[in-house]
Amino acid sequence: MQTGEPRLASANVTTVRLNAAEAGAVETDALVAGIHTTPDGPRPAPGADALASAFSGGLAATLEALGFAGAPGEVVKIPTFGALPAPLVVAVGLGDAPERPDGHDLEVLRRAAGVAARALRGTARAAFALPAATSAQAEAVAVGALLGAYDFARYRTGGDSRSPLAEAEVLSDAPGAEEAVARAATLAEAVTLVRDLVNTPPSDLPPARFAEIAEEAGTKAGLSVEVLDEAALREGGYGGITGVGQGSANPPRLVRLAYSHPEAAATIAFVGKGITFDSGGLSLKPSASMAWMKSDMGGAGAVFGALLAIARLGVRVNAVGYLCLAENMPSGTAQRPSDVLTTYSGKTVEVLDTDAEGRLVLVDGIARAGEDDPDLIVDVATLTGGQIVALGWRTCGVMASDDELREELVEVAVGQGEAAWGMPLPEDLRKGLDSPIADIANINPERSGSMLAAGIFLREFVPEGVRWAHVDIAGPAFNKEGPHGYIPKGGTGMLTRTLVALAERYQPDQEA
Repeated sequence: MQTGEPRLASANVTTVRLNAAEAGAVETDALVAGIHTTPDGPRPAPGADALASAFSGGLAATLEALGFAGAPGEVVKIPTFGALPAPLVVAVGLGDAPERPDGHDLEVLRRAAGVAARALRGTARAAFALPAATSAQAEAVAVGALLGAYDFARYRTGGDSRSPLAEAEVLSDAPGAEEAVARAATLAEAVTLVRDLVNTPPSDLPPARFAEIAEEAGTKAGLSVEVLDEAALREGGYGGITGVGQGSANPPRLVRLAYSHPEAAATIAFVGKGITFDSGGLSLKPSASMAWMKSDMGGAGAVFGALLAIARLGVRVNAVGYLCLAENMPSGTAQRPSDVLTTYSGKTVEVLDTDAEGRLVLVDGIARAGEDDPDLIVDVATLTGGQIVALGWRTCGVMASDDELREELVEVAVGQGEAAWGMPLPEDLRKGLDSPIADIANINPERSGSMLAAGIFLREFVPEGVRWAHVDIAGPAFNKEGPHGYIPKGGTGMLTRTLVALAERYQPDQEA
């Protein structure tokens, strides 16, 4: 029995607004102050200078007495006892001060704001007096605060009943800060939706329900939406998606979301893996590996969230998103190891391992995306355990049809604070995908270089002449450990903001 239909966003959502007031004058429930580490002890960062005088010069001594040095990730609460209009100061570490006042690293600001927002759970209103001398810094503070305050409480009936921070005020008078904070709210809303979807139990998010949510939210955002059900998929020749989904009582879907802008000079297609639950199929996973497989639709979630944000921000590109949705289950109707599928491109695939299913749904989406005549295709997927082995839980692997595109995508991701590392596509691994009876096998039986071999497999289905990149987010899409920075435990919304930033690079009259 389903426990309830997932909403489009969390019930408790933090709002954000700009405030140009000085930190020492703002009336709020809590004042977040950035603190630097210096040889002489912790010192307030720009934006929180007023605190030093408000505490009669005793702030540094108080922080030191509490064991607070100002290192990144540190946070401590200090009552003001009437020294400021705010009854509470939340000091958050920023590490060493940059050489220039406007030189604060954006990711350091995002993480600091996220740590503070999480510490302010149950607070109605807080002002963030973190360095925000530029509009980009104001946006970073706002994004960090909004994402750090995230809480997925839909299924909790007891325990900690304190709601997340209700309102965040970003203190800044930088030119363009108001627009930057509004942009941050749009990005955070998109990431919040992706996190909600990833965290939703698979019983409440089968492919058809995901497609309904995409159609509802996409239409509201002004996107054109097309949904192919199981009958249309079979008739259309989408053998990869139908093959993966045929073992489940919940049939597959392919969702196409499209956004166009009259000034666009480029078309970008995003393709997302949307396995709403991955048991491994007949190549069944161990139970411990299955427990977090509700997150196997994180790539489709990122594509969905990015398309919504691109539309709401009015980015001057044409953007198309494909959500390749299926549930991979074992049953009497499931595909079998040694089955051969005919994909949308017409190429055949021998299925040696039904747990290598993500690439099978992706190739249908990639081939279909070629019909949109895109300048660029980027697929995003929680694809391989090899990504986690090679790069860990927080860094995604990026592969591409050319080095320039790979490095561009890595640069964009890192600029958004989403760790990424460029990986090769070694030609010697292609032979391991040879099949004696089909055009290609879905895995290399030796499992060597599995993340790279998966990228090579996908490359075989990219339309000729189209630039293409593949991003493996198997680990980064779901945080199994404790929260850090602005990243909660559970769904992270990884790569949503990167896809938006990449689309913005392809606007006319913009430098790459």
